[in-house]
Amino acid sequence: MAGGWARDGAVQDQIDDTVSDAVAAARAHMPKGESAEYCDICGEDIPEKRRAALPGVRTCVTCQAVRDKARAVGGINRRGSKDSQLR
Repeated sequence: MAGGWARDGAVQDQIDDTVSDAVAAARAHMPKGESAEYCDICGEDIPEKRRAALPGVRTCVTCQAVRDKARAVGGINRRGSKDSQLR
């Protein structure tokens, strides 16, 4: 059920688009190719099990966690706030 000028199903379409965008972004950032034995950032060994689980991995777990945290900032807000819609 949509309200106002929105058609029925518009909210679900926004949810579907948000999920599709997140999946596409995750796939774009997935490593490809041969895994590195040493982290490209800090030079530490990358465990063999990590290299087997993620083909093409280039960073250790610690450095990847820092990169993921930095990437998580921002994003697209398709919902907007009601305050901005009322002005």
